[in-house]
Amino acid sequence: MAIIRKTKSVEALLTLFNKAENAMSVVELVKQLEKEMNKTTVYRILDRLEESGHLHSFIGKDGLTWYAKCKDCDEAHHHDAHPHFQCLNCGKVECLSVDVSIPKIPKREVVVSHVLIQGKCESCVK
Repeated sequence: MAIIRKTKSVEALLTLFNKAENAMSVVELVKQLEKEMNKTTVYRILDRLEESGHLHSFIGKDGLTWYAKCKDCDEAHHHDAHPHFQCLNCGKVECLSVDVSIPKIPKREVVVSHVLIQGKCESCVK
């Protein structure tokens, strides 16, 4: 993983992700950090953390960008090509550890693919 300067702002953001069990939307992150930094700083740090392989992002059902911690990623390669699940009831978004096969498309090279599965999470099904 690339080395990122550990400023107070970077530390605050990383602390949120170290405590989080699920993905977090950019809106949620900005709101939680509004007393510590402005929205522009949050976006800038998220971009740096994603570029360095600390985080990965994807688009949720509402068009918002969501972020989650990476596993074994680095600056050159993101290995987080996995589906995400978004609960239509409570809104929780989580990374799934199931394999999804993206088909080969003739005369094209797929570089990135995002799979978002929607339904009810374990808590909301009960």
